[in-house]
Amino acid sequence: MRIGELMTKNLETIEAAEPVRVAALRMRTCNIGSLPVMEGGQLVGMLTDRDITVRCTAMGQDPNTTSVREAMTANVITCEADATLVEAERLMEDKMVRRLVVVDGQRNPVGILSLDDLATVPEEVLHAGVVLERLQKA
Repeated sequence: MRIGELMTKNLETIEAAEPVRVAALRMRTCNIGSLPVMEGGQLVGMLTDRDITVRCTAMGQDPNTTSVREAMTANVITCEADATLVEAERLMEDKMVRRLVVVDGQRNPVGILSLDDLATVPEEVLHAGVVLERLQKA
């Protein structure tokens, strides 16, 4: 099975200059925990609910004035839609992430693949559990 068959295709993104509060509201409205961050039409980062908590709220920053750029993770781990699920698991484990941004040939985000997505595939459940266990120990 390929990543493109399993990834979430209705991808929500956020602009880097937006306030963190706007990102948090979008996450709440869409019931998601991460947003790829765009700037000038390019993928520049990933913002997760944990980033908001650890890099903004815990530091006492105002979510109305703190930009997404200030709270995001700049090093985005990506993969292409034609990669296999085994490749995705290996990448998640090697890079210690729970989500991969799926990009096209021009590095435009087209989807997102999470560890939870992998766990929905019967033959991948055990592998996803092992990856999650290793991520939690790190």
